[in-house]
Amino acid sequence: MHALMFEKFGGPEVLCWNEYANPIPTSSQALVRVCSVGLNFADVYRRNGNYHLSGAAPWILGYEGAGVIERSAADDSGAVFPVGARVGFADMPHANAELVAVDLDKLIPLPDDIAFDTAAATLLQGLTAQYLVTDSYHVRRGDVAVVHAAAGGVGLLLVQMLKVMGATVLGVASSTTKRAAVLAAGADAAVGYDELVAQTRQLTGLRGADVVYDSVGRTLGDSLAATRIGGTVVFYGMAAGDPDPVDPRLLMDRSLTLTGGDLWNVLTSATVRRERAAALFAQIRAGQLQPNIAARFPLSEGGKAHAYLESREAIGKVLLTL
Repeated sequence: MHALMFEKFGGPEVLCWNEYANPIPTSSQALVRVCSVGLNFADVYRRNGNYHLSGAAPWILGYEGAGVIERSAADDSGAVFPVGARVGFADMPHANAELVAVDLDKLIPLPDDIAFDTAAATLLQGLTAQYLVTDSYHVRRGDVAVVHAAAGGVGLLLVQMLKVMGATVLGVASSTTKRAAVLAAGADAAVGYDELVAQTRQLTGLRGADVVYDSVGRTLGDSLAATRIGGTVVFYGMAAGDPDPVDPRLLMDRSLTLTGGDLWNVLTSATVRRERAAALFAQIRAGQLQPNIAARFPLSEGGKAHAYLESREAIGKVLLTL
């Protein structure tokens, strides 16, 4: 098979499309022929050497994708995933390849009406947005929610989910073009980062937001300032770097809740994973959720995809296709 790989840390230029030995699945793994792969900033961080990578070079990036079962798992006694079955996965390494060995409990069946690109564009980020509005903070009709990085992959899906649940949504994005995309996704208002606190207070009559979703990190202070007394800030990413320390007295004085979020603490079993994915697909089928695919690149040209993602111009999800 071929795979997108790299042997040293660095920029997009270190990525190359080379032949690589086919993966040898264990008895509890199926071999998936990949059709579409989701690109995430975590892949960039790993390529740069910011995130830990196990094993030795050459390394293969990628964690989410969709395709067809090439060889079923020996342990799949019920033939749940036979050869030819359409599947997706959100957290299995080495997805930037033509073939990927995927654990049985991480396979997600794809309905016929969910395209491979749709699955690769929504599984990781859609499941993230889903737990943010149901687990990290239970959104109620009438809530005012602020979404940072609202034009990103998670952000656009989060805006749509919040609107379906009856929330008023203020999206925060860095450019006029991105703010237009946030409004098109259904947000009630869209602002730049320097307007965040003032515009939130204006939108809420000085009260502040019920919940702020912060995936930027450096903006955590503004997120807390934009939240109402008794409100919640959900911190789930550090796209712009580590946040400044928070004095717990601030939380006490305004009865604020600061909570963290991580998808892997939610997807605790194959059953939970598939039930949540099925709910995600149902929203897509009902027209309540529409992923925005910013661009598609052949997996063999993955370096170009990485450069595009790092340009911060992408609105929505970047896909790598085979």
